[in-house]
Amino acid sequence: MKLKKEFTSLEKSAVKLTVTVDKSEVESAYKSTLKNYVKNAQIPGFRKGHVPENVLVSKYGDSLKADTIGSLIDSSLGEIFEKETDNRPLPYAQPVMDEMPELDIKKDLKYSVTYDVFPKVDVKDFSGITVKEPQVTVGDAEIAEELKAMQERNAMVIDKKDETVAKDDIVTINYEELGDDGKAIEGTKREDFVFTVGSGENLYKIDDEIVGMKKGETKEITKKYPKTYEDSDLAGKTKKLSVTVKAVKLRDLPALDDDFAQDCNEKYKTLADMKADIARNMETAKNRKIKELKNNSLLSQLVEKNPFDIPASMLEAELNGRWNMMAQQFQTSPEQLEKMITSAGQTKETMLQEWTGDSEKMLKSRIIVDSLIKAKNITVTPEEVEAEYQKIADEGGMTLEEVKKHYEDPRAKEYIVDDTKENKLYDEIYKQVKVTKGDKLSFKELFEQR
Repeated sequence: MKLKKEFTSLEKSAVKLTVTVDKSEVESAYKSTLKNYVKNAQIPGFRKGHVPENVLVSKYGDSLKADTIGSLIDSSLGEIFEKETDNRPLPYAQPVMDEMPELDIKKDLKYSVTYDVFPKVDVKDFSGITVKEPQVTVGDAEIAEELKAMQERNAMVIDKKDETVAKDDIVTINYEELGDDGKAIEGTKREDFVFTVGSGENLYKIDDEIVGMKKGETKEITKKYPKTYEDSDLAGKTKKLSVTVKAVKLRDLPALDDDFAQDCNEKYKTLADMKADIARNMETAKNRKIKELKNNSLLSQLVEKNPFDIPASMLEAELNGRWNMMAQQFQTSPEQLEKMITSAGQTKETMLQEWTGDSEKMLKSRIIVDSLIKAKNITVTPEEVEAEYQKIADEGGMTLEEVKKHYEDPRAKEYIVDDTKENKLYDEIYKQVKVTKGDKLSFKELFEQR
């Protein structure tokens, strides 16, 4: 097709494409459209396929021109975008025509469309980047803490013999607020509330105040909350409560022995087997989290050093994707979710605005990674994919065959390939930036980092 194209870069990774279709193509397209009209037109007084052209032009002139313009625009854009690589529209960014052109079969047809393209970012400067690596050790104390958690998950809850409340007991209480006159305040009564003493999982945080109480005992508690208290409804106020202990229970922890290990998972023969598995899993989790934190720090600095704009349509698609995912989590439709949010005193627009900063940062990080992989021409071999399978098997305590079966789906295998490419990219970048030792953190503190 004889045509000319001109791309003009606009703000926020948008482009304006101006297309000039040669007049010979315009005339040919008009004649083809007219011929199709002649073939299919049905007008009283004429047999189908025998309507004179001048009659059709007189009756359908505007439609003929509109159809010709539509055909020329579709075919010319299709041809341009099929060959174009750098200025191809994003899949969710349909080109918008600035102004509908007029048709003159004796002249070139000129029109312009505007659309978003994938952002162009050229990352070359890695100077001044320092990534801190948290220092975390998985030792006996960390393994013991995990074992305790497993004990608690497998514990039996039984009645406490002396029925006196102590830290870590599971209590059932009735409570209500009292006014200055000592009478109950309507609407504050709560019955059969269950929580673990010391967890703070109760509205008034009265864990310490009920320690020492016995089953069946009622106690008046007066508690003053500081002005800086986390709950604004209680901050700076003094509350008087009537609390009755209904039940006192405790967790009967199973013994840490070979039987316990076998009960937790049949793959364990001894407690030592389970401890070794816990240590390996914690070590794997630790390394993954440290890797995540390092990569996030690296990408944040690269985003800062290489500013660029996110296309409006890309950000909109990301925010809508998050909204739809949230609807799925609530097991409802996006429309119903909006009604739920509105009834709670918020709006969809406000929530999307709150998400915008994190979404922009995530998209920019993703674009930088993709751009670097492309610029550095990073590829992976079948042997490298096989090594990644083996790594997953070793870290997860699985066989190589089990891992391969899990990734049989082409999309899952594509994920492995992409992940391997990213790992190769990070390995290369870390040779060009400064990596220093970060703070010493406990295993728990590590997973509180963002």
